[in-house]
Amino acid sequence: MVTSTGRVTLTGRSALVTGASSGIGAVVAEALAAAGARVGLVARRKDRLEQVLARCREHSPDSAMWTADLADLDGIADLAAAAERELGGVDVLVNNAGMPKRRRVQDLAPAEAEDVMRLNYASPVRLTLALLPGMIARGRGHLVAIGSVAARLGPPHEGAYGASKAALTAFWESMAVDLDGTGVQVHVVQPALIAGTELFTLPGNEPPLSDVSDALPPERVADAVLAALETGKFEQYVPDWFDEMASGKAADVDAFVAGVKEWTRDRLEPPPP
Repeated sequence: MVTSTGRVTLTGRSALVTGASSGIGAVVAEALAAAGARVGLVARRKDRLEQVLARCREHSPDSAMWTADLADLDGIADLAAAAERELGGVDVLVNNAGMPKRRRVQDLAPAEAEDVMRLNYASPVRLTLALLPGMIARGRGHLVAIGSVAARLGPPHEGAYGASKAALTAFWESMAVDLDGTGVQVHVVQPALIAGTELFTLPGNEPPLSDVSDALPPERVADAVLAALETGKFEQYVPDWFDEMASGKAADVDAFVAGVKEWTRDRLEPPPP
């Protein structure tokens, strides 16, 4: 799948991308199409999905789309079967669909936490398990999860979101071991602040504490996905220096939590007159 120039080529392969109507999902889908993959797109918004599909078809004319709400867990098996029929099997699955929830835990309703876990964790696990038998039978495949640095760093006011991404990451770690020898590879991309997504503007969320002007373009995430397919690497941070922050936390969790508390207080306290 890697050419003599070191660049990934997906000619003759298929990829399914969820949450593909905008932001990271749209950019990843277009990058996979540009690499030669026949791409299947999944999202709720048909009008936006059609625009992404048109751009993918400029590179890969046989690309297709499905309008679906992935929070409806009971519909995932049928979606997976339809994608396998239309695409002739799925070689690369990119689980990107997700929702934010910026709210202090003392302000969080149980139903809200459950909604986040359903879409961000249960849904990609169901889709993965539905497509996995075909990958194992073919002896090849790539299972990609778009996680978040929140999975490793527990950011303030994001308990529900961070927990969903931590659960996803833990499942992917175990799956990477379980699938050893099958030909199916497992990858997690953990982005930090990414521009062009709706995670910072959706209603029902507190304003972000971080400075969103530092957000990176979604193309950086697409590059990380392609790099994972090239190298087989399990986990990548975007930007990569978050790797050091995660390892620093693991070395002294108490000190890390104390530092985050101070960082949060500095942003919530009103400035002096």
